[in-house]
Amino acid sequence: MSKFGETVCAIATPPAVGGISVVRISGERAFDIAAKVFKPVSGKKITEMRGYTAAYGQIYDDGKYIDDGVILVFRAPHSYTGEDVCEISCHGGIYVTRRLLTACLKAGAGPAGAGEFTKRALLNGKMSLTQAEAVADIISAQGEQSLACSNVQREGALFRRAEKISEMILEISAQISAWIDYPDDDTPAVTEEWLVEKITAVKSELDELLADYDTGRIIREGISCAIVGKPNVGKSTIMNALLGHRRSIVSDIAGTTRDVVEETANIEGAVLRLCDCAGIRETEDEVEKIGVELALEKLRNADIVLAVFDGSTELSDEDRRLFGLLKNKKIVALVNKSDLETKLDFEELKSRFGEVVQITAKDEKSAEILGREIIKRLNLANFNADAGFIANERQRACVLRAADEVNEASLAVRLGVTPDAIGVSLEQALDAIYELSGKSASEEVIAGVFERFCVGK
Repeated sequence: MSKFGETVCAIATPPAVGGISVVRISGERAFDIAAKVFKPVSGKKITEMRGYTAAYGQIYDDGKYIDDGVILVFRAPHSYTGEDVCEISCHGGIYVTRRLLTACLKAGAGPAGAGEFTKRALLNGKMSLTQAEAVADIISAQGEQSLACSNVQREGALFRRAEKISEMILEISAQISAWIDYPDDDTPAVTEEWLVEKITAVKSELDELLADYDTGRIIREGISCAIVGKPNVGKSTIMNALLGHRRSIVSDIAGTTRDVVEETANIEGAVLRLCDCAGIRETEDEVEKIGVELALEKLRNADIVLAVFDGSTELSDEDRRLFGLLKNKKIVALVNKSDLETKLDFEELKSRFGEVVQITAKDEKSAEILGREIIKRLNLANFNADAGFIANERQRACVLRAADEVNEASLAVRLGVTPDAIGVSLEQALDAIYELSGKSASEEVIAGVFERFCVGK
């Protein structure tokens, strides 16, 4: 597809030793270039192969045999990019893969940039901008939930939702224009009541999208989870239980953990980015002080906090200091060491946090209990990814801009502003939604999206 640039190629598999490697060629001259480096043993010409067919053959660089391989042929527009595409598989050695890439470059292909193939798919109308972003999310997914949500987005859930909102805005704008341009026809009058009803419906759609942002973000990026409490309440044991192996050092000596220990776990299909924080207390030890400061920073930035208390001791001043630090945070209040005699005042904890979870961190069932509680507190089980959701800051910025313009339009209606002025705000809201889906995104916006793509995708 020459109007979007030259025929390009890139290694489409990771730069490591493996069973096979793949070099992808895409563009108007893909078949001619592939024919210079790949010779099917059947003698059939690559330029004559049908789409969705494969051939076994030999790979050459400047006429010198370098490997055996398989070529897959995809004819435009029925390919990932919408262009003619060849994918040549060779043995998965780093050197032989680079030789194959070099051969393709010598044969006339240009080097593909980051996300080049997906960008061409976007420009050829094979996917929307939100679907292209989902491709990157699929590649980076680390858990069942993030993969499932990314696949839903890849199938167009957010694009469809954006289309619905744009159609609602267009209905209002079209009615305003028709009423202004053809006042003598039988065009229904644009009344304040009608405008309020229609604009409120758009506002509701945008507000719902924004409300789901935090949930969508943590599913996509992982749940930041800080394990906090005073020294020696069992934080490191809880960390190890959630991981399923020993990661943090456990001892009876208060202050053993002086730094933040970070690790990733898969809990109930979600990615949990755990931070085992130093015990929060007043200390004269300079090293421990630094650990406490880091712990407080992790606590402030966490999506959810596991606040750990020792059930075998009474609540202390250090525990009560933690109460204040946990205001306005999503919290799972944990009482550890439930296998020992209870001395802690549960009623005081419940008055602060509501529901309190009792565990014995050494018990193998503790991780399962905590996983369920985290999912419950974050309301992840009720999150409906199929409806479409905004998954990154670019998308959120577009929806926020649209919401601001719709709010302006709503205010204008209440102030009695003329419909044509209201229509200006609605047009700007529509532009923001079109940028969200990619219908009117600038080259700079598109370039920014593909910056985080790897070469070869």
